[in-house]
Amino acid sequence: MIISRDKCTVFTFLLPVLASCAFYTGTAVASEKAKNVVLDTSNITLSGMSSGGYMATQFHFSHPELVADVGVFAAGPYGCAQNSIMTALAQCIDKAPETYADKIKDISTTLGPSISQIKNDKVWLFHGALDTKISSKVASALQAQYAQLVAPSNLAVVNNKPVAHLFPTLENGVDCEESASPYIGKCNFDGAGEMLSFILGPLQNPVDKNTAMQAGELIIFEQNALANIDNTGMNEQSFVYLPNSCLDGKSCKVHISFHGCNQSIDNVGQQYATSTGLNEWAASNRLVILYPQIAKSSFMPMNPQACWDWWGYTGSDYLNKDGKQIAAVHRILLSLEAYLNR
Repeated sequence: MIISRDKCTVFTFLLPVLASCAFYTGTAVASEKAKNVVLDTSNITLSGMSSGGYMATQFHFSHPELVADVGVFAAGPYGCAQNSIMTALAQCIDKAPETYADKIKDISTTLGPSISQIKNDKVWLFHGALDTKISSKVASALQAQYAQLVAPSNLAVVNNKPVAHLFPTLENGVDCEESASPYIGKCNFDGAGEMLSFILGPLQNPVDKNTAMQAGELIIFEQNALANIDNTGMNEQSFVYLPNSCLDGKSCKVHISFHGCNQSIDNVGQQYATSTGLNEWAASNRLVILYPQIAKSSFMPMNPQACWDWWGYTGSDYLNKDGKQIAAVHRILLSLEAYLNR
């Protein structure tokens, strides 16, 4: 079931005719149970697809004290765009020039003392062999950065699957060889499961997709109210998947997953929050999944594809903890437990 706690709306796969204010009042029991939610926000994990993969790395390097592990799908190296959309398009999509090699070597200097907080983190990187949006050279540059920061045993790289520019799943989405909306592909490869098993494993087996929606709630909430930061480029609404197993007053881990360009609520509705396979694993492993959302914009700053800021459209500090989107997601994270328990 998908519940909006901020508006008198409910979306459900099985009973759409009941999606009304009257039905919303029937979720009071779930809301009461949610007052026992306890979140471990001091040891979180991250993932991201494409622009969301860039953001996952930016958040990781900005808050190494909070982030334990990270998984990145189809993205390039930290700082690639150098605060320029032109640079982003020239060297961070389909090619990585030789001049960027020096910046890869300098990543340890860039991070400074915080590097010591990253060395024990687990990092899982995925790049589809059929991805023509982000080249293998660009993806390899991110691998080279992380190889300097974490132990070899803590770095996993998957780059041999016949997958286009997609979030790969077992059976959801479009054909695996097609880079098309919602950029989730049925690839007979459980990207969410492989990633989570590496960074969090060993894990309990996942539930199936239908069971996931019975074993928890996908809650729509007003993320900007929690962030309370202006001009972030973020959507008014966001999603969080809350397993029923996290209603017992015992601590649950938090995973933040950043969607890619053209995958926000404005582009594909709830599909990124329901179809990647993350919720199926979350339901059986006491894992709360936060899905922050970016807004489409046809005005300045131009962001018609609802991409996360990895080139500087929100300001020159977009890479660090003072960047508006990183600061906003951090505030949402720290406010989430109280919000779910209200």
